[in-house]
Amino acid sequence: MNTIRSILFFLWLYGGMAVIGVACLPTLLLSRRFAIKAVAFFAEYVRLGLRLICGVRVELRGRERIPDGALLIAGKHQAMLDVFIPFILFSDAAVIMKRELLWYPALGWYALKTRMIPIDRAGTTKTLKAMLKEASVRAKNGRQILIYPEGTRAAPGAPPEYKAAGVTALYNALNIPVVPLATNSGLCWPARGLTRKPGHVVYEVLPPIPADLNRKEMFARMSADLEAASERLLDEGLAAQGRTRDDLA
Repeated sequence: MNTIRSILFFLWLYGGMAVIGVACLPTLLLSRRFAIKAVAFFAEYVRLGLRLICGVRVELRGRERIPDGALLIAGKHQAMLDVFIPFILFSDAAVIMKRELLWYPALGWYALKTRMIPIDRAGTTKTLKAMLKEASVRAKNGRQILIYPEGTRAAPGAPPEYKAAGVTALYNALNIPVVPLATNSGLCWPARGLTRKPGHVVYEVLPPIPADLNRKEMFARMSADLEAASERLLDEGLAAQGRTRDDLA
């Protein structure tokens, strides 16, 4: 039954991406804000499909902690879902994304229109400078810059491998608060494979880290806050599924 649900959700996800992507094409001719709203609508569509088809409830916590103006979002990254949900939580997110995604039909068009920040994942000095330049422009426009410090999706409960270079360089250059975003999404939407498992996914906005710390203090606090919250959400999600940490192995 779970396999059938997962296949149906796959069709819901990519079928909806095609239909909504085409239906909302006129937004590409309007202000960027309209395209952001179209992406947020698709994110809600994905959330609805998870609930109706896969039995996955996605809860959003901590919206009241989001400060006004520009900020840097440091997200825990476990699932493709993590890319969609920030467009529901935040008013004007700009995601740091791998450049290859620009070549995807519809996805690339909207990424360009909404002025996401594509980078070359090779991670050269030139890449870092380009990222900082683009992020600075977005921050001056009051946008929320989203980065995944782990760099790639990791399984729930896996040892954290946060990379300091990108997030600390952004923090140092932009002089804006950091908002950690914890999740347990990988319990229901694994990083690899088609299967979607019923359960309770939580995205939790954590208390902002002020802009006046040195980069080492910020990175240590961000890492500790993200891990503590994500570990707590992991236990909560496992309990909702009737599983334990032993089942993760």
